[in-house]
Amino acid sequence: MHIFDSLSRILVLTGATLSPLAFATTPAEQLAAYTAQAGSPAQPSRGQQIFTSKHGKEWSCASCHGAAPTLEGKHASTGKVISPLAPAFNPKSFTDPAKTEKWFRRNCNDVMGRLCTADEKADVLAWLLTLKR
Repeated sequence: MHIFDSLSRILVLTGATLSPLAFATTPAEQLAAYTAQAGSPAQPSRGQQIFTSKHGKEWSCASCHGAAPTLEGKHASTGKVISPLAPAFNPKSFTDPAKTEKWFRRNCNDVMGRLCTADEKADVLAWLLTLKR
């Protein structure tokens, strides 16, 4: 029996499910997973607004990543260099679901004072995917 078949049977028998992000490996796959979780299509224009606006906290996403996150950014308080965020300018961006979730969790808390919703993650990622070389 194929290992995936065995795993699938175990999950079904135990009632366990895997997040759609568990297997995503590309920015487009992660966008599809966030969109599925949100239950509505991503809106890139709303993602740009989320990214460039302050949400009651001191920083916006653009404070560290830049208004157009196609170049290196710099952390607003530590000065640490941040690789470009837009996938077209950084092939490693949004290719590891665990890292994506880690950074959304940290950065949403810094910017919004709360976790981002699946809608917000989808919108921001959709906008980042519109940025081309």
